Amino acid sequence: MSYRAELIAVGTELLLGNVANTDAQFISEKLATVGVNVLYHTAVGDNPERLISVIDVARRRADLLIFTGGLGPTYDDLTKGVVCRALGVELVFHPEIVEEIQHYFDTVFRREMPECNLQQAYQPAGCTIFHNPVGTAPGCIFEKDGVTVVMLPGVPRECEYLTEHALIPWLREKHDGVILSHDLRIFGLTEPQVQERLADLMNEAVNPSLAPYAKTGEVMLRLTAKADTAEACEELMAPLFWDTRARLGEFLYGVDVDSLEQRVLQLMTERGLTLSAAESCTGGLFAKRITDLPGASAVFLGGVVSYTNSVKAGALGVAESLLAEHGAVSAPVARAMAEGVRTLTGSDLAVSVTGVAGPDRDDRGNEVGTVFVALASAEDTVVRQLDLGTGRGRVRTAAAHHAFDMIRRYLTGLPL
Repeated sequence: MSYRAELIAVGTELLLGNVANTDAQFISEKLATVGVNVLYHTAVGDNPERLISVIDVARRRADLLIFTGGLGPTYDDLTKGVVCRALGVELVFHPEIVEEIQHYFDTVFRREMPECNLQQAYQPAGCTIFHNPVGTAPGCIFEKDGVTVVMLPGVPRECEYLTEHALIPWLREKHDGVILSHDLRIFGLTEPQVQERLADLMNEAVNPSLAPYAKTGEVMLRLTAKADTAEACEELMAPLFWDTRARLGEFLYGVDVDSLEQRVLQLMTERGLTLSAAESCTGGLFAKRITDLPGASAVFLGGVVSYTNSVKAGALGVAESLLAEHGAVSAPVARAMAEGVRTLTGSDLAVSVTGVAGPDRDDRGNEVGTVFVALASAEDTVVRQLDLGTGRGRVRTAAAHHAFDMIRRYLTGLPL
């Protein structure tokens, strides 16, 4: 069965802009992997009348309604009651849910369960309950008058857990055959450049399909096929995959990896190499991103956030004369920073980043977005000069991307 879905986020805080609706993004990406078409995203405040109006519209244009938020124990958590009232479904008390919530309070909060949490044990009659081991609000799914209704907690951690461990498996069982996807990660090309290279493939592809997703500083392609078995899906995808890979060439950095740093960690681990970093304008972002990954301790030895010239000179050994002659934002200083942190830590490879993140140009007149990234190895030190445009956060993110990309290219024998 192929569903047409509408995602309905409930919560006044979403409309006020206090909270970003990350649940919708996460759920939509997961639904795509099982072939569910998301037609609409809707957000509505904690108001029963407006929520009923949204339900009336949604049930006429979609056959899978996924609600997020409003399943908590407080007075404004009204989703479950209003949805059931609008659809004519009775709420039924489940004692086993009370036991689960009590266990959560005993083991996680380590305090008494408030009486108001009992309302979370009421669920729609005949529903399949999505038990929630990472919070107190269970989710559920039920069918009524040709519409499948899903309710998930709004807390991102809980929503993501139940989406992955309950909703997606339920949807997979409902599908005839198998839907399989692979994510192709690209760095160094913009989305228009990717589409330029692959326009005919993306326009003609039906099964398998090839769809682009813009990410921060990079592009992702999702290759998806539907067939009777996983093996048949792979056979369907193979010709399109190899054609796509050939056209993207050195810009395709990984398949079914989450990020550049994950790919770099894989390559470094495979080769038994170590890494260090000297950062200025990125302020430790490179180090954070790699140490966010499990297993990074076997590869990343450490880093220096050398935000001032005195630290560049004192901790990394960058010559004062070099700083005076060329300035902190320069190729010679980037080179010296990378070599200095490599010597300091004894790592096999070292990267450095120095640049102008903004909002203003530096005292040498370097424009915002001017960045130098260096990679030092036993053989040589290579410096990449970049113009990353404006926007402090964007410049810092892109600079870290380029640092990881240089390592990735070095380890795979590509031009730096």
